[in-house]
Amino acid sequence: MSKTLHALFRTYHKQLLTLDLRLATRVDLIAVEEAALRDAFSTKVNMRKRGDAFVLGDRAKVLDGAITAESGLDAAAAVVLIPPINAHVASMNGEKYPYEMIFRSIMSHLIDAATNEYVFARQFFKEYGQNDCFHAIFGKTLSLVLEQLENYLFNCHDAIAILLMIKLTHSYKRTVKARRIEKVLEPFLDRVTNLLWPRLKMVMDAHLRSIRGANAKKCGGGDIHPHLISRRYAEFTCSILLILNRGRKAGGIVDTGNDRFPADKPMPRSSSHGSSVASAPSHRGSAGDMLMNDLDVMLEEMNLLLKRLADEHSTNKKRVVFMINNLDQIITIFKERRVAGKELNRFSEILVHQRELFVEEELLQTFSKMIAFVQQTEAHMSGISAPRGARGVAAPADVVNPEVVESLVRDFSSNWKSGIEQINRNVLSYFSNFRNGMEILKQVLTQLLLYYTRFQDVIRKVWRGKPPSFCKDLVSTSVILAEIKKHALSI
Repeated sequence: MSKTLHALFRTYHKQLLTLDLRLATRVDLIAVEEAALRDAFSTKVNMRKRGDAFVLGDRAKVLDGAITAESGLDAAAAVVLIPPINAHVASMNGEKYPYEMIFRSIMSHLIDAATNEYVFARQFFKEYGQNDCFHAIFGKTLSLVLEQLENYLFNCHDAIAILLMIKLTHSYKRTVKARRIEKVLEPFLDRVTNLLWPRLKMVMDAHLRSIRGANAKKCGGGDIHPHLISRRYAEFTCSILLILNRGRKAGGIVDTGNDRFPADKPMPRSSSHGSSVASAPSHRGSAGDMLMNDLDVMLEEMNLLLKRLADEHSTNKKRVVFMINNLDQIITIFKERRVAGKELNRFSEILVHQRELFVEEELLQTFSKMIAFVQQTEAHMSGISAPRGARGVAAPADVVNPEVVESLVRDFSSNWKSGIEQINRNVLSYFSNFRNGMEILKQVLTQLLLYYTRFQDVIRKVWRGKPPSFCKDLVSTSVILAEIKKHALSI
């Protein structure tokens, strides 16, 4: 019987390997070199190589049976909700599967066969205290499955597949416990887990090294539009967090705050920011904590990489636009995947700061003289102790140059509409995400209105008595606001 089972599982695994859809290779890293995306005989980027080893997509369906058990159904029946792969039929139809599906099929058959043999051995051989017969029947098969898994992992660079297999293994532990065969299979499943976690760590380290070592020369950073690296990072991080939180969604949103581990997470609950409260050390807890720490480090390294790529641009304005486009792409992907929490909050904070920088850069390009005047005059007036006029008010000539003020008033009156139109054209050309562009346009035009309001306030404070003749050329803020509404559709 031992030889029969060994031969059956060896043949089944060999057949399934022909169906393996290997999604990731050793060069499929987050910060991929641009040369790796080019065809051998072309300088153009091959779009098929841009990757979906980082997107979870439908791959999470492999956990459907396991998560159903977490939701309250019988854990013993969870693994049979999705039937294992029929190798002959799949081969005839030319179907391909990611390796986690192959792993699930092998493990499902293995646990079912082990359950039957364990029950039979206990009843037939009257073994109620020892499991010698079971190990004699199944020992070689279990060793074979471990060997096959270890051989595959040597050349596996798919972090998503490995993490899905870890989740599946945790669900199988609950299954064998529900079937009361944990005494014979739990040590085997522990060994499976001990193979998967170190390999996942190696793959995560490879991604981290790729981000740390990336630069504009390797990855290409001459464009102000979203970079492939930021998309890969966002998709990869969302995929990891979605897998970890599979089965723990509240209202459809995955929260990745302090308590970010799944219900079957391999570590104890934490009190704050991932600090363990367990009284005894846990190897699995250390592994889970290690993965979350890698994601935290990856977040900061990604931020540093974006800054390095941005520094390659010639002007500060282009650097800011590059940062905004890439941050917006990351945030958009997080929202599309319905992942909220620490990562999203961090990038949102950085995006707010970069938008503020862009607002000032864009306004300085068109209205620099007025802005400089407002800032310098307000600072001067806040600490002025000049001689007083007849009515106890500082003389205008002591505060500002009337000719300069008149020039600024007439210049704004003549050019403000064309200036707003130029800002609108710039924003539409800089930002690929229309919604992001409209939000930034709203901020720029609102800030322009605030600067002009402050400019008028300075004039009123300086000439508190009779206003100068050039005040008739001041543009009403209501007129400016009406023009702003034509351009900023979301106001």
